Amino acid sequence: MRLRHSLSVLRAAAFVVCGVLSALPVGAADSPKEADAERLLALRKEALSYEHGEGVAKDGARAAKLYCDGARLGDAEAQYSLGWMYANGRGVDRNDALAAYFFGLAAKQGHAQSQKMQRFVGEASSEVPECMRPPAIPEEPAEVIRPTSEAQKKVIALVNQLAPQYGVSPRLALAVIRTESNFNAAALSNKNAQGLMQLIPDTSARFNVKQPLDPEQNIRGGLAYLRWLLAYFEGDVSLVAAAYNAGEGAVNRYRGVPPYAETRGYVKRIVGLFQREDHPYDRKVTSPSPELQKIRLTKGS
Repeated sequence: MRLRHSLSVLRAAAFVVCGVLSALPVGAADSPKEADAERLLALRKEALSYEHGEGVAKDGARAAKLYCDGARLGDAEAQYSLGWMYANGRGVDRNDALAAYFFGLAAKQGHAQSQKMQRFVGEASSEVPECMRPPAIPEEPAEVIRPTSEAQKKVIALVNQLAPQYGVSPRLALAVIRTESNFNAAALSNKNAQGLMQLIPDTSARFNVKQPLDPEQNIRGGLAYLRWLLAYFEGDVSLVAAAYNAGEGAVNRYRGVPPYAETRGYVKRIVGLFQREDHPYDRKVTSPSPELQKIRLTKGS
């Protein structure tokens, strides 16, 4: 009981005293650049709200995930907060080895409270925690990738080659291609959407696609857009699919999947083919949607 009281006091003091992010490298996580500080602070605040149930339902597992996202990006405060959660069993199972791991990361950046906490929790885990590892891209389901022609085989091979370069699951890209053009590289919609991934002119220009009917350029443009949307909507496949169909502005405006029959059908089709509701994403690509927290609250209500 005395140890838990000491831990709580130390942690409370840390939020008052230690708010500076260092620029020293830390093993598994690179230190954040000064330009990223505001973004990391927003991520940490969201984690804190789920940890304490402030404005949202209390959710320790989600808080830990958000703290770990920050820890992976090198945020010493997030590393410390996650270490504290594991040290106290707050919202997660108590694990002193994991606590020591995260305190160790922050301590190497000069985080004073983490340095003090190390003596309470013993040796750090020798393994990198799962949430600190690069996200794995899911396997492709057969119904999405089964080719019915030589042309489709070539498209599938190209997607399997290119998608990992963009951090996008080939099966998500193939789900979009199946739904958008049914593998027709010459497809042209009445809104002038072109090619396999049906890029409209604005999207082609945005992602530097000069020849949208060229299969490789078209796929690269579509993958670049998917990568951006995944970061913008933090891996929520329904929101990504809705934005690909109707635009991210519509998703923000309606705070979720817009009430268009076409878009809702599109989202159902993509999620059904992809067979997952979430997808790994790279936070460095872009800042998340400013409406994302409100969208989550709406979905949870």
